[in-house]
Amino acid sequence: MRDVIRIHEKDNVAVALRTVAAGETLEIGEISVTALEKIPQGHKIALRRIPAGGEVIKYGYPIGRAKAEIRAGQWVHVHNLGTGLGEMLAYRYEPVHPQLPETEHAFFEGFRRTDRKAGVRNEIWIIPTVGCVNSVARELEKKAQCLAGGTLEAVVAFPHPYGCSQMGDDQEYTRRILADLIRHPNAAGVLVLGLGCENSNIPVLKDYIGEYDAQRVKFLQCQDVEDEQAAAMELLGELARYAKGLKRERIDACELVIGMKCGGSDGLSGITANPAVGAFSDLLISKGGTTILTEVPEMFGAETILMNRCETPELFERTVDLINDFKDYFISHHQTIYENPSPGNKAGGISTLEDKSLGCTQKSGGAPVRGVLAYGEPVKERGLNLLSAPGNDLVASTALAASGAQIVLFTTGRGTPFASPVPTVKISSNSALAGKKAGWIDFDAGRMTEGRPIRETARELFAFVLEVASGKRVKSEEAGFHDMAIFKQGVTL
Repeated sequence: MRDVIRIHEKDNVAVALRTVAAGETLEIGEISVTALEKIPQGHKIALRRIPAGGEVIKYGYPIGRAKAEIRAGQWVHVHNLGTGLGEMLAYRYEPVHPQLPETEHAFFEGFRRTDRKAGVRNEIWIIPTVGCVNSVARELEKKAQCLAGGTLEAVVAFPHPYGCSQMGDDQEYTRRILADLIRHPNAAGVLVLGLGCENSNIPVLKDYIGEYDAQRVKFLQCQDVEDEQAAAMELLGELARYAKGLKRERIDACELVIGMKCGGSDGLSGITANPAVGAFSDLLISKGGTTILTEVPEMFGAETILMNRCETPELFERTVDLINDFKDYFISHHQTIYENPSPGNKAGGISTLEDKSLGCTQKSGGAPVRGVLAYGEPVKERGLNLLSAPGNDLVASTALAASGAQIVLFTTGRGTPFASPVPTVKISSNSALAGKKAGWIDFDAGRMTEGRPIRETARELFAFVLEVASGKRVKSEEAGFHDMAIFKQGVTL
């Protein structure tokens, strides 16, 4: 195992791959540096003197400025490094046109829906239109477990607190996300559970759903029946019989849509797990598949890399709007745009938002940007897409599912047990986490610190994703976890 890694030849800091003791001398290429103090794993060590106000370079880009002079061998972190970000910036399109060669076809065993979409799960989803019927939905989930079996893999409720007392964008977001989930191909059947007096009631929601298969989608308005539990169980029974008649079939991996998200990152995330997901993304796209990158606030400081990979000037302008709209969101709430990273990120070695963002965007690989999506907008273009959503793990992962992701790849250096509406693959940036939290982590990218090549790791991850798409349950599914969260910005009546 290497002691430290210098990610880019321009970098004036290196990252410790293990805890380095004060007094240790490290050899990084032609550079020899002695640690002047303890450097925790995932944290940065200065390779040369950096003057006060000078740029600290990592990934080949500035991640902030020195608050005071930093000597070679010193620990570089929040105590001597500050963000260099401002607020609104002017951007210029300087296109690069990366090309990915096509690679051989790959296949998974999935479910073909009547609208020709491909699903990787065969579940019944209970989706409340409003939070007032959440308890009914939870109770129905418990009662309906007796229906699972055969090719019907699970019955899951997705309670949420919204659907009424909302205005403007908040109400629109709720309707979009619920409609997206109702149409999602991982659901063999959906029971839409309404109350009757809510703003986002069933008749309103039907306008957002559009055409639907009546065998697959059932509706129940609780105020209209004497016993909503009995009426719902009858409908769930019909959905179960329909779902059990469906079987997995061979489907080309070009029909996979994979969401990419990170959370609880550490200093190794941008070196192991995120680049591995980026290489996976390129591999899937080379086979005709689709990936979606989100968490816009964690693009701040690295956004020009994505902007310049946009295939057209129009996509560039949409990406500028994607970034600036989120900055406006922060500013309108009187918040600084760089109030990030989190305490856990800092403990893991991430010092500034630029540091976090440059690591975060490694998940995009090197493919061109072919689509830019509004929150709740379904993916249309194959290849790499950018999606408007915040950094919050549950909100962003739900947004990925709503835009069409059948699976979410979630990289982490700290660990988390959460799930999303679709299988959520937890990828650890360090092997210690994978060993400690074996009940949470599905794939260990930390082995890259021991010399495992990134292409080999990406191929292994690709094979694992095909297994998950073919029915292998991830750790959160084995635990019975299914979560969702809708983005809220405005007034509650």
